[in-house]
Amino acid sequence: MQYSSQAVAKPYFIAAIGLFTGQVLFGLIMGLQYVIGDFLFPAIPFNVARMVHTNLLIVWLLFGFMGAAYYMIPEETETELYSPKLALLMFWVFLVAGAATILGYLLVPYATLAKFTGNDILETMGREFLEQPLLTKIGIVVVALVFLFNLTMTMLKGRKTSISLVLMIGLWGLAVFFLFSFYNPHNLVLDKYFWWWVVHLWVEGVWELILGALLAFVLIKVTGVDREVIEKWLYVIITMTLVTGIIGTGHHYFWIGTPEYWQWWGSVFSALEPIPFFAMTVFAFNMVNRRRREHPNKAATLWALGTGVMSFLGAGVWGFLHTLAPVNYYTHGTQITAAHGHMAFYGAYAMVVLCIISYAMPILRGRAANSEKSQVLEMWAFWLMTVAMVFITLFLTAAGILQVWLQRFSSTPIPFMAAQDQVAIFYWLREGAGVMFLIGLLIYIASFFVSGETRPRSPETPDRRNTLKPGAMPGLLFGGLEMQVINGWVAFPAEALCRGAKCRGDFSRLSSVGHGHAP
Repeated sequence: MQYSSQAVAKPYFIAAIGLFTGQVLFGLIMGLQYVIGDFLFPAIPFNVARMVHTNLLIVWLLFGFMGAAYYMIPEETETELYSPKLALLMFWVFLVAGAATILGYLLVPYATLAKFTGNDILETMGREFLEQPLLTKIGIVVVALVFLFNLTMTMLKGRKTSISLVLMIGLWGLAVFFLFSFYNPHNLVLDKYFWWWVVHLWVEGVWELILGALLAFVLIKVTGVDREVIEKWLYVIITMTLVTGIIGTGHHYFWIGTPEYWQWWGSVFSALEPIPFFAMTVFAFNMVNRRRREHPNKAATLWALGTGVMSFLGAGVWGFLHTLAPVNYYTHGTQITAAHGHMAFYGAYAMVVLCIISYAMPILRGRAANSEKSQVLEMWAFWLMTVAMVFITLFLTAAGILQVWLQRFSSTPIPFMAAQDQVAIFYWLREGAGVMFLIGLLIYIASFFVSGETRPRSPETPDRRNTLKPGAMPGLLFGGLEMQVINGWVAFPAEALCRGAKCRGDFSRLSSVGHGHAP
């Protein structure tokens, strides 16, 4: 850990994993309620379980993003965090507010909760993913503003990098677009129109900038590839993300009462949305193939590669399957949508948070990487969770295709509930895959508690030496650095050069050092 203030990321990561576990548990409860309708009723009705499941998804990802930012920004800016105490204070405020909200969902009727939390003053509750009471929404805004203030002040006093700027644009965009959750017009078309400005422009807009920045940061650390190369890839990816994602919002406007032109605009631009995810996959594999160091944290590298592949499959391929208006006419609101949502959220956002935790948590605990035994266990967790999510997606896709046929496409369509009975077998299979996913998550958590021998060297130290040519004598000083002659080349440790040259602290940049005679 290069800066002591990075330690504030640790409680955020722990909270994120705890909330993630809760989200998966409520997902399993919902899965059983699909096939056993009165399971846990009336204690936890289906609508409450779904509300808790989706809200925990949002909150644990936000905790993960915040922890990642608190870890990354000090390294990127090469300075301590502006106020670690403020970061810890906001952690507890956010955690207590989030826990109180979830308990409110579970213990108080939703209408009563709305009455007691000021919904009659400003009506914001009752909309999917934005069910939070008014007080909770205000609390989220306060926490977000303090969080952004802390990071912005840190950046202003330190160096500015492309990765940190992209991350901050994504985080500020997250906060700005959340403000539309306070706008709840009585006109249903307007309501749904602006509701997507939160939901879509988060997950298919500014969150993708956060995803790109996190992935770029980890790849620089584990591969040693030049920062300039990775930053150029990042520019291309975020440009394509914003161009396709913003106008691609139109694929949500097909059937809500908006003008017909949205069917064309939404279809064309959302069909292009897989391109940045494909570029991200190529980017990840290309950087790992060009790596200039063998980082001891193999598990983090695996998570980085998995993020590229699964985000492309979930957000890209499964999104494209039902994004064109003529197809979406039949598929919208079916289990095909649920299949896309599950794999997209896991591949694009859950995996990148697990990736940064996998990379940063060992360093926060004082070692370059977890032990080999621990990493093997973590890799088992990766494959269990990823394969389980693939099967969840396939089972939901099969259920959705059958649902479309039975309910909307056949010459004798049947009612919704009758169609649900016909696809119940896929819900049972999905539940089994969900149990497998939970086992993988528990193994992921357990892997951080497995002891064993760890490699002592710093993860920032490259395996190779940087060289300058030619013909220096052994022991010759170059700018105060002692050098050795190896096969006619002058060699010295990269970290020594970085100190002597006062560079930006990223040894991957040293490949640009020119050749020349030592003075």
